[in-house]
Amino acid sequence: MAIQRTSQRMRSAGRPTLDEVAALAGVGRGTVSRVVNGSPQVSASAKAAVEQAIQELGYVPNRAARALVTQRTDSVALVVSESEERVFGEPFFAGIIRGISSMLLETPLQLWLAMAQSKAERERVERHLTPQHVDGVLLLSLHGDDPLPTLLAQRGLPVVVGGQPGGRVKIVSDQMSCVDADNVGGAQAAVEHLLARGRQRVAAIAGPQDMGVGVARLAGYRQALEVAGLPVDESRVGYGDFSEASGATEMRALLDRHPDLDAVFAASDLMAVGAMRVLRKYRRRIPADVSVVGFEDSVLARQTEPALTTVHQPVEAMGREMARLLVAHIRGEHIPAPLVVLDTHLVIRASA
Repeated sequence: MAIQRTSQRMRSAGRPTLDEVAALAGVGRGTVSRVVNGSPQVSASAKAAVEQAIQELGYVPNRAARALVTQRTDSVALVVSESEERVFGEPFFAGIIRGISSMLLETPLQLWLAMAQSKAERERVERHLTPQHVDGVLLLSLHGDDPLPTLLAQRGLPVVVGGQPGGRVKIVSDQMSCVDADNVGGAQAAVEHLLARGRQRVAAIAGPQDMGVGVARLAGYRQALEVAGLPVDESRVGYGDFSEASGATEMRALLDRHPDLDAVFAASDLMAVGAMRVLRKYRRRIPADVSVVGFEDSVLARQTEPALTTVHQPVEAMGREMARLLVAHIRGEHIPAPLVVLDTHLVIRASA
């Protein structure tokens, strides 16, 4: 579909209108509206013609008028139940946000980010999360029996959760989905790798047990030992919070209890980094004396000495999938499965 022009054509003296875009593109007003609102029910040629006309005229949608017609705000929220320090300091969150943002670039939706760890932060965020302010919500790093998913479902907002929630939180609405990585399988593969290398006294630094990811990765550790016919010694398990500091603290405690341990599986790369720092202070050679495996395959894994063997978690792909599902919910599309689990795989480096 070609756009008709003349060399004398000039932009409208006022703000370009939807009708002017339609006339220049040679399509109906409804087609322009569907393109502007991100509807998939437009042919590729019509979409290209409309987009070219929008660019030539400098057309900018009237957001207030669109909201009245579409009952949408063109905004979605990402709510992270962690501190600002962790959100901006840990590679996992940066990767998720990159994935979400890259997917939303293909839509008219704007993303706003909120940290909701303290009671005051939670109350402020909850007040804002209504259909009058956002079209949907992405939730990340939920702890315990967080009431936020149920509250948002009661308000009729589409919701996508990153990581299966812990506690009794369930997917309670046909407008709610969850995206996760294969945490059990990834952790099991990590520990099986350690056992295959001849390690017999394998410790674990687990994540928080009020989070689904923490429970799942510990389950994978236990499962690998059970499959190998080895006893699960709970005194060889420490519990961190995915931070480097907690990895160091738990590694010291594990060495005090079991100075003869010969391997450790850490449920995050940051905890593995903390564990490796303590092992060096205790003059344990890595991997000659103690092998170390992490989880995530963040940029840190390639910067440790020795380089960290770790489970690759497709963080950016998780973010993209979260955003894709939320957009589909907002558009009223059918979602065949409420839970999407992405594959993980072991990346072998020098630490194990």
